[in-house]
Amino acid sequence: MQITSVRVRMATGPDSKLKAFCSVVFDDMFVVHDMRVYEGANGVFVAMPRRKTNEGEFKDLAHPITSEAREVIQRSVLEAYQEAERKEGERKDEAVI
Repeated sequence: MQITSVRVRMATGPDSKLKAFCSVVFDDMFVVHDMRVYEGANGVFVAMPRRKTNEGEFKDLAHPITSEAREVIQRSVLEAYQEAERKEGERKDEAVI
């Protein structure tokens, strides 16, 4: 499994724990939309796409089976998120000048 691209859409609201939505493409053949980046007590983390059940619980729609796969996805998504965050900061700095 190889991640061939990650698209990041920054979330609005500076006080929100939700930082970004992401779409991840695997092997140029399969995409998973609506992964989310959250700010937690121990830093940022990646949450898988989910839906709410009739009982009010949330269930993942897609998720990695192994811890190695989870690490690959998390690393790729967080690297793309950090790059998007850096670019957003540069745009804000340009607007202030």
